[in-house]
Amino acid sequence: MKLTKEQQAILDGKKGETLKKVMQTVIRYGELFGATKLVPVTSEYNHLVTSFGLKALDPVYDLMNKLIQEGVVSKQKFSCDPRPCDKNVPKNFLQNLIFNKFMYSKQDFYENQLKELGLLDESAFTCTSYMDEVGNKPNQGEVLSWAESSAVVYANSVLGARCNRNSGIMDIMGSILGYVPYFGLVTDEGRKASWIIEVKTTKKPEAQLLGSAIGMKVMEDVPYIKGLDKWLGKELDDATCTYLKDFGAATASNGAVGLYHIENLTPEAKEQGKKLVRKDAKVYVIDDAELQRVYGNYPVVWKNPNAKPKLCFMGCPHMSLEQLKSWTQKLEVALKQAGNKKVVIPTVFTAAPAVIKEFEKTDYAPKLKAMGVIVSYICPLMYMNNPLCGKMPVITSSNKLRTYTTARYYTDDEILVQITKGGKR
Repeated sequence: MKLTKEQQAILDGKKGETLKKVMQTVIRYGELFGATKLVPVTSEYNHLVTSFGLKALDPVYDLMNKLIQEGVVSKQKFSCDPRPCDKNVPKNFLQNLIFNKFMYSKQDFYENQLKELGLLDESAFTCTSYMDEVGNKPNQGEVLSWAESSAVVYANSVLGARCNRNSGIMDIMGSILGYVPYFGLVTDEGRKASWIIEVKTTKKPEAQLLGSAIGMKVMEDVPYIKGLDKWLGKELDDATCTYLKDFGAATASNGAVGLYHIENLTPEAKEQGKKLVRKDAKVYVIDDAELQRVYGNYPVVWKNPNAKPKLCFMGCPHMSLEQLKSWTQKLEVALKQAGNKKVVIPTVFTAAPAVIKEFEKTDYAPKLKAMGVIVSYICPLMYMNNPLCGKMPVITSSNKLRTYTTARYYTDDEILVQITKGGKR
């Protein structure tokens, strides 16, 4: 790897032994992927994926302590993925005991470490740091050092920033060093599409379902999507960005997509068009039948497939302000039609603390509360990833949550029916 004089000085230990080790780590990581140089991280803020104080992560805490003691902290303030616990989210005594005394017993300790390393503020815990309300929204062309998969794919695709799908801890390493390896999605060549996706549905496809289909087909490759602008339009307004948030998260979790281009819509596709497509690109056609085939093949991993749902999670990734408002409106109508005043299944909507704060200023917030819905900053995935919650029949419209936990996926329309009047698909 070719280094600048400044980078070589760091590697030679002239700025301390700890920063030297950070440089060695970043170089080794880059060499694994064929990087020949390092490039500066140019975004104002960073984002860390490791937000949870799991008791088993002692090596992480030891590493953080070493960095703090040596004064080797992040060059950028950073946001962090969501907290794993919220006392307002339904759980029984045993679950509460496991969460607080065993699984996440180091949460407060770890959050204090994050503050010393450069945490943006005490409310900067969300997987959707790019929301306007949160304030960590990179600009087109900026180089990032992120790891959260749903945030990486959004930043690359919708915002036109440049970031690889890094692993946890590598995100803070890049931010401390101020450099990341030059490979993959940071390069022009790495951002070209090797798949053409032709969307030929008869109605607007479900974001999470379409993203799932594409992710499972292309895996880590870059897709160029044609025909979706027919349903989304050609402007990145709030509703479209919300759609792409959920769509991208599904491509990243059901596959390993870090970047997609949508013809006539996403910034690079608007600028470069079909120049982004490789000559040998493969084609995947998605119509109504293909989406139904994908949906029909999702495994049901509940012990009792016919169990009555005990909990519904919405917001993985975290919901936008637009979603909280639109879902409040949809629930009002559906509950009235069902003859109910409150949801019939305990339901949790999750969103960034900053988004929740703005939502609480609106007339929608008391209406949603009156309908029995809990609004929380929690990470549903962290809530579900333990033996007790894993056995619960939980429903969701998040394909990410379905993929990583035992939660069962339903479309938004099906979720609306279940939580307002009950019944199964």
